[in-house]
Amino acid sequence: MSDFDLIVRGKLVLPNRIFEDGYVAVIDGRIARIGFGEPPAAKELHDCRGAWVVPGAVDGQTHTGSANHEWLGQASRAAAAGGVTTLVDMPYDEPEPAWSAEVFLAKAAKANADCHIDVGLYATIRPRDGLDAIPGLIEAGACAFKFSTFEANAQRFPRIDDAMLYQAMLRIAPSGLACGVHNQHQEMTLANIARLRAAGDTGWDAFGRAHPPLVENLATANIYEIGAATGARAHAVHISLSRGFQLCNQYRAAGVQASAETCVQYLMLNEEEHMRRLGAKTKHYPPIRPKAEVDKLWTHIANGDCDFVSSDHVAWGLDRKGDPDIFNNAAGGPGLETLVPALWTGCLEHGISPAMAVRLLSEGPAKFFLMHDKGSLEPGKDADIVVLEPGRFVHDPANSLAAVNWSAFEGRTFDVRVAATFLRGKLAWDGRKIVNAAGAGRLQKPLRRGA
Repeated sequence: MSDFDLIVRGKLVLPNRIFEDGYVAVIDGRIARIGFGEPPAAKELHDCRGAWVVPGAVDGQTHTGSANHEWLGQASRAAAAGGVTTLVDMPYDEPEPAWSAEVFLAKAAKANADCHIDVGLYATIRPRDGLDAIPGLIEAGACAFKFSTFEANAQRFPRIDDAMLYQAMLRIAPSGLACGVHNQHQEMTLANIARLRAAGDTGWDAFGRAHPPLVENLATANIYEIGAATGARAHAVHISLSRGFQLCNQYRAAGVQASAETCVQYLMLNEEEHMRRLGAKTKHYPPIRPKAEVDKLWTHIANGDCDFVSSDHVAWGLDRKGDPDIFNNAAGGPGLETLVPALWTGCLEHGISPAMAVRLLSEGPAKFFLMHDKGSLEPGKDADIVVLEPGRFVHDPANSLAAVNWSAFEGRTFDVRVAATFLRGKLAWDGRKIVNAAGAGRLQKPLRRGA
């Protein structure tokens, strides 16, 4: 007689230890037991000894509606193939961001119908009258709020000025939800771009000079200072500089609810090698930094200064990445299928434990978004399980399940590949194809204060 629905056997990565010959036992979609050695009986056994068994990743920053040709359903397929069992989507959709309860709930309904993995949704507000929408967005199930100090697009990605950001954080603070902010100083950015364009200086290397460290660091400090004044959870959504982590640590030490996130491209790509070779394919906000700065970021990763690492995925086509004027190209790129193998590889290359990789990919973002059923292989949690096969795997995006088939990581050798992805104990990705149905995923609402 079977004791469990599913057993997955392999090298279990737990928050503080690794079971070399461990197993995860599942009943009714939840983890019922973890152990080591010979497992109990189960209806279904996946013997993956020699491979890593880890909790499904929570990708805390994706933009599936920005490119207007991918959306959550297709992105969720790429996510499952990449070992991501929960993606958290940003609100900046085309043509209308999720800045009202009505728009948010429509997006949530589509996610529940179309997605192969679980989904959390950020909300945002309109610059002209958005404060009144905040209570409705909280009740609708927003797992965090996103704002920007820089206006990338007046309709889809507007700037929220300091006065409104302060008022918004005051209103959000009692809920316990985080306030994530795009950290880029607008006036300095625009002045730098105007100066470079006037000089005809618009090649690949001009982008970094238009966004020097001060552009990012001023905005990061501003975010944390408003958090200090309001008592809100103030979060910088993509720190690419050591100074950003230093600022976060200083505010934390002063009792501020400050948090910091970086994206895998800032850890695995550098200006001298990758941006020189790939140009606009590696254009991101903020820019890819020089190797010396990348090395400093890894020190913060090793020290535990980073709350989590995300992909910042957006499926721009190469038609948006080919202009010789770097400033005319779209910022961002696909990343759902490379987040887990790239960060895992980077941690191994820098002598950092797989346990830290799991903290950054799973445990950290689950805690950040108040998703208490996610993030670790603990009894009672959702049985979101990923099997990582060790080896040497050259990334080829030709068969990507995302809306585009290019990647800044093309040709990069990773130390693991995603051999299986389980969502609540059911196989979603078998290492070659998606095997679960659209609609298997669920909207994940945060467990917030007083809810």
